[in-house]
Amino acid sequence: MRVPRQLHPGAWWLWALGLGAAATRTTNPAILLLLAAVAGYVVAARRGDAPWSRSYGAFLRLGLFVLGLRLLFAVLLGSPIPGTHVLFTLPEVPLPVWAQGLRVGGRVTLEGLLAALYDGLRLATLLVCVGAANALASPARLLRALPGALYEAGVAVVVAMTFAPNLVADVQRLRAARRLRGRTDKGVAAVLSVGLPVLEGALERSVALAAAMDTRGFGRTADVPQRLARATAALTLSGLLGICLAAYGLLTAGGAGWAPPVLLIGLAAAFAGLLLGGRRSVRTRYRPDPWALPEWLTAGSGAAVAALTVYLSTRDPAAFAPTVVPPSVPVLPVAAALAALLGLVPAFATPTPPRRAS
Repeated sequence: MRVPRQLHPGAWWLWALGLGAAATRTTNPAILLLLAAVAGYVVAARRGDAPWSRSYGAFLRLGLFVLGLRLLFAVLLGSPIPGTHVLFTLPEVPLPVWAQGLRVGGRVTLEGLLAALYDGLRLATLLVCVGAANALASPARLLRALPGALYEAGVAVVVAMTFAPNLVADVQRLRAARRLRGRTDKGVAAVLSVGLPVLEGALERSVALAAAMDTRGFGRTADVPQRLARATAALTLSGLLGICLAAYGLLTAGGAGWAPPVLLIGLAAAFAGLLLGGRRSVRTRYRPDPWALPEWLTAGSGAAVAALTVYLSTRDPAAFAPTVVPPSVPVLPVAAALAALLGLVPAFATPTPPRRAS
């Protein structure tokens, strides 16, 4: 019997980033929908009852909004994809000479809509994966797991990450209060009426957060020798430059030989710089999150989904990028489906998160 505990937030983010990386390698709607379904199932199985755990629905609606907006732009502004299957024709607005190459209205083709649908669905799947990580990983615990050198930047990122979940929780709380008072919670007027209380709550949280950070001595740094500070800056800068150079080499045709060694050297230098930079951070960790077998299985499943998808997309590009000129019916490759289903491992291999009521 597994004891309820919070999984390491880094494992959840590695798993979600693996699914997102797999989504970037394909425009096949069948594979993208399967990846989104895998992320949704894991969220349903391992989501807690904390306020930030309710943000998945907001990211799902945001993905649907992005998909609809992409299709709307394709209809109104046209698509660069040439097509012969005209669905309907809109009145075209004449544009000046300096706007040559752009159009508003005109023919709407099946090929253009399919291309917009595939691109929008890929972006929506990425948002779903990010929403899954936000709903599963505690932002506060993620901040505790960051290296000391990244603590200040991590605080800014965590505050930004918690803004959307807290905003969703405030809106739900105010809508429930309106229903209890016998008022409607639907329509434009209801939405506008909760805007001011939500803004007031956000300002109160900002003031409380600033006071808490000041009380805990946020921003204090330890005195380190000047030689160590210079070595830290040199290692971090050279490591980041090496990583950028290696990434450029991996994307070009002639960099397959020298890019991997440069990447390893850059990662080692950056890691050493972060390790030395952590000595300037004066803080302690209380009960650090363990990294045990469930964390390895979660992070490994995301990495396996990404690696297998990248490998299969190079072996069979047509299956992962269905053609829109001429239009073709997307098929779901069996190997790609099995690779995506590996993302379900956290739903069974991770402990159940504890409930606040218990």
